[in-house]
Amino acid sequence: MRSLEELAKIREEALKKVDIRGIREGTRIVVGMATCGISAGARPVLMALLEEVKIRNLKEVVVSQTGCIGVCRLEPIVEVYRPGEEKVTYVSMTPEKAKKIIREHIVNGKVVDEYTIGAAK
Repeated sequence: MRSLEELAKIREEALKKVDIRGIREGTRIVVGMATCGISAGARPVLMALLEEVKIRNLKEVVVSQTGCIGVCRLEPIVEVYRPGEEKVTYVSMTPEKAKKIIREHIVNGKVVDEYTIGAAK
């Protein structure tokens, strides 16, 4: 490396390789897929989210998996990250609830409060 410009070019190229879908600022939906999540039904929730995003052609939305989120009794857990907003954690998810999250929160911008961690008892 000979200059800051060269370093910036290398960084840009590396980011392009990592940024597969061309999204860095869009919405991220993360599903807890550790053993506790899977045994509680996270896989069908993940599949419902992926299907709904695909059906609605939501190109600015990325659905991904993570390990343990840390509250096993509330699994399956889904976290939604939107630019400029606080993270929203949805608990005790089902495929039907996941589809409602896409409709209400992701498409219409309305958090589904009754499914959030704050509403869990």
